[in-house]
Amino acid sequence: MTHHTKQSTSHQKKEATPRKLPISDKLIGMLNTLPRIHGDNVFNRHKQALRENFDHQRKTIAQKLNNPRLIQISFHTFRHWRATIEYHNTKDIMHVKQMLGHKNVNNTTIYITLEAGIYLQTDENFTCRIAHNEQEEAELIEAGFTHINNRGDLAFYKKRK
Repeated sequence: MTHHTKQSTSHQKKEATPRKLPISDKLIGMLNTLPRIHGDNVFNRHKQALRENFDHQRKTIAQKLNNPRLIQISFHTFRHWRATIEYHNTKDIMHVKQMLGHKNVNNTTIYITLEAGIYLQTDENFTCRIAHNEQEEAELIEAGFTHINNRGDLAFYKKRK
């Protein structure tokens, strides 16, 4: 997978360290499907217009998916989520600090708490099932099970107890 890099040249909040952020071809493809407002721009360059466009897109998606909780998502939510996943995968708080551009590691330690709350759950909290055919898969999905992976002709599902 090819990654593209974009570095912000605008003033960084909280005197953070500027950083390069890799983005995947898949993300670029998703961004390219967004409607264009002015010429080739997805977003208007004016801060208020950016906010209004984001709020409009978020509200439209929340209504389309019939999920009002999506209204609570912000760009900062994505930042927290990505940092939490990165800490979970690496257990390297200094790496996450650098990734976020924090100057003080104390600002980064919040992600340790978030990671513990999200990921430190035992498998005892789940009921697991195996589907042997499409009908069993459909029944498990209808019962609220989530697909985990496949091994040969078997499909593995889990659902929180």
